[in-house]
Amino acid sequence: MSIAPSMGLTDAVAQWLSHLQALKNVAENTVEAYQRDVLGFLVFLAVHHGGPQGIVTLKDISIRDMRAWMAHERERGVSARSLARALSSVKGFAGWAADRNGFDVTAILATRAPKFQAKLPRPVSPDAAKALLDQVQMQSQTPWVSARNTAVVTLLYGCGLRISEALGLMGRDHPLSEALVIKGKGGKERMVPVLPAARVAIADYVAQCPHDLIPDLPLFRGARGGKLNPRLVQKAMEQTRQQLGLPATATPHAMRHSFATHLLEAGGDLRAIQELLGHASLSTTQAYTAVDTARLLAVYDAAHPLARR
Repeated sequence: MSIAPSMGLTDAVAQWLSHLQALKNVAENTVEAYQRDVLGFLVFLAVHHGGPQGIVTLKDISIRDMRAWMAHERERGVSARSLARALSSVKGFAGWAADRNGFDVTAILATRAPKFQAKLPRPVSPDAAKALLDQVQMQSQTPWVSARNTAVVTLLYGCGLRISEALGLMGRDHPLSEALVIKGKGGKERMVPVLPAARVAIADYVAQCPHDLIPDLPLFRGARGGKLNPRLVQKAMEQTRQQLGLPATATPHAMRHSFATHLLEAGGDLRAIQELLGHASLSTTQAYTAVDTARLLAVYDAAHPLARR
């Protein structure tokens, strides 16, 4: 049985989401995830307590209620990682509601997130990255589609873009300059240098593309002229990695991981790489790169003044 949350609570959720968008410039996908998480929690509470709850009843939620919700989610097959994210959303909403209404939600805010093993990124080797770029163009018999796929993957590896950022480029962004202003997660902008190889790949695609690449439409197009679906790039990468015998972790996003890891392996500064990736936290960048200790020590030995004495 499913019982909908009260109108007052759903209105409060909408106000909270508007607040996040207005003051924190939260991305649309993130807002949708927050909404799903919090409304799912509120539906559980309505069923758990036998009827819709008002916003003030948030103060009456106990640790036992929170544990019951988390146990219910795990029984539904929700992973520890997803549950931790949902709990974070619930805490954000509850804290905002408590501040606005002057009540205490300590039980919610004190609830501990489930522990989970963070999945570390799996970058490919430099040789594998080059092979992927060479082979991905072979996945279509249509020349302009081959050029398009190559251009997108080159941006992922050559500039460290997310696939959504690459596909978010517009016609006005061509021809690419030596640097791009990219709007990433949360609307945060960053400056990304563009390698000559990336500019050449984009120019090659544009020269062959049969669609009019006007300023206000997406740069990368599907067969019918609409915005390119990221699934098509993922499919081309799947075919490529199978042909090259690479593991399933060799995805479009792995090219972004590889961008960061290969820069760090070559002695790049971690904070500079953080800026290039658009990470808010340095710890995120550290987890994002995969440099073995021996290789890192070799970089230190070559670069640190004390190592050269």
